[in-house]
Amino acid sequence: MPDAAEEFIEIMGRHFEEEGTARIAGRLCGLLILTDEPASLDELADRLRVSKGSISLNARLLENAGIAERVTRPGDRRDFYRIAPDMSTRFLERQIERIRVLDGRMTAARERMEPLSDTVRQRLDRAVAFNGAAARSLGRMLEELREERR
Repeated sequence: MPDAAEEFIEIMGRHFEEEGTARIAGRLCGLLILTDEPASLDELADRLRVSKGSISLNARLLENAGIAERVTRPGDRRDFYRIAPDMSTRFLERQIERIRVLDGRMTAARERMEPLSDTVRQRLDRAVAFNGAAARSLGRMLEELREERR
């Protein structure tokens, strides 16, 4: 693999690590972005020089985040991974859902904890308002991405 590709893979690893995710997940994401065809766990482990178990765990993490996609091939029992073709929209959809889940949990907890001090009530109200604004903003961004692809 060319030096620039290796550098990109490592940059992605460091970026993911800075965001609180495993470095290997970022390296795997970087590799999948640069890989034309779906690759098996063995191939990915070999290319990144890490264990197959680590690749399997992090591939599922990327799959759950909407970044990677698991595919199969007829007659082959192995799983293959590729970067999700709609990675951006899937990622945004999942982020919006996570915000809504958090918002619902905070709202339910607030109701169960009444009465609250004014300070705590305001704090929770601001958090719920922020979550709503973030979900709406990301929703608009998602619609723009969908429009661009049509």
